[in-house]
Amino acid sequence: MRVAGVGRRCVDTTAERDARTAVVREGATLAVGRDVDAPAERTATALRDTQRWPEWSPSVRGVESTDRYVETGTTGRVRVACRWVPFRVTAATRLRWDWRVAGVPATGHRIDRYPGESGRCRAAIEVPLVAAPYVPVCRRALDRFAALVEGAE
Repeated sequence: MRVAGVGRRCVDTTAERDARTAVVREGATLAVGRDVDAPAERTATALRDTQRWPEWSPSVRGVESTDRYVETGTTGRVRVACRWVPFRVTAATRLRWDWRVAGVPATGHRIDRYPGESGRCRAAIEVPLVAAPYVPVCRRALDRFAALVEGAE
């Protein structure tokens, strides 16, 4: 991944090949985003659906959760790298959620609306700067996630 600095923002120049994806620095995180050709509400519901995580996340092999759709306080465990680790959702709204995995602050997940475009939105995974090597995994996850949501029409 090549990243070019633009003021305080960093933009992944590999995104020039595909305007649907980009990596942008937002404070202490990198936001990996991808356009999704589906309404924001349906996309957000799919992103919060714990039963669907293994379908699109390359790192999640299984999920056991207190709630099917994450809310603030949802707990459970995810199977990653052949082991189960606990998670807790620390904050959640209809269009965004954050979690801690094995007690460590992990990725944030959000859906951004495009004004005036009800059939398109942007899904983003926020990655702490210290976890920058995880960005390619997030790109794959968002590509799989978009295919899942776009195919659900």
